[in-house]
Amino acid sequence: MKSELAELDQKPTMLDDEAPDAVPVPHALVPHLGETAILLDIDGTLLDLMPTPREVWVPPGLSETLNRLTERTSGALAMVSGRSLNDIDLIFAPDVFRAVAGHGAEMRLSVGNEADDVHAPQMDKELKRRLAAIAKLSPGILLEDKGYSLALHYRLAPHAEKAIYESVSLIRADLPNAPIEVLPGKFVCEIKHSGFTKATGVRELMKHEPFKGRRPIFIGDDVTDETVFAIMPDMNGLAFSVGRRAIGVNGHFDEPKDVRAFLAHLLDDTRLE
Repeated sequence: MKSELAELDQKPTMLDDEAPDAVPVPHALVPHLGETAILLDIDGTLLDLMPTPREVWVPPGLSETLNRLTERTSGALAMVSGRSLNDIDLIFAPDVFRAVAGHGAEMRLSVGNEADDVHAPQMDKELKRRLAAIAKLSPGILLEDKGYSLALHYRLAPHAEKAIYESVSLIRADLPNAPIEVLPGKFVCEIKHSGFTKATGVRELMKHEPFKGRRPIFIGDDVTDETVFAIMPDMNGLAFSVGRRAIGVNGHFDEPKDVRAFLAHLLDDTRLE
């Protein structure tokens, strides 16, 4: 783990060339946890990717790390995920965390609430029906209905990627005025309402206590996280990518286990004893 920071201002793009390879050493951040907001993507960042979304699991020790960081930041730790709040809660049960969920469609500011705000209407039923039919293109395409969006997971059918995106494009061409956006991800094509992103959710989150006035640190791995990478400089924040290196971030981690180790080390600095 290298200690120097790369300060790049370019808009993030998931590329390997000319990307920063630095990650700050834990003791550079620990003294400032009282002034920091920790924002974490889940799949591919905190947790290892699995063949299907339902197979992800929380490794031993991670829950304790997250709860201790929540305490040390006075509650300023939040998940920033494409998953719904319900999914996030099922994954981390019995723990409950503040969150920006559904790519910004849902938000929870208090652990005692199911959702403080919902920014997206339900997707049109007829549109959803047409999009859902794409799952019939090949065995192994898994359909996930989030209400406000629909995701087609093809990790078990990677050969179907081109056909999936071509089918989505045909539907969009047939409905040019439909307020939808296509989000390409790691072996997933998600179609959601336009007008909200992870970035809009994070901007709103940072207006509220206990996040307000803090310096955000965001860690993410996918193309859908690039909108958040891009706004971190506006908040004097830090952005770190996982896996492939993103242009415009302050550093990167090779894989989720490195992120988990980094978070645990934030709590291990003996200088704070």
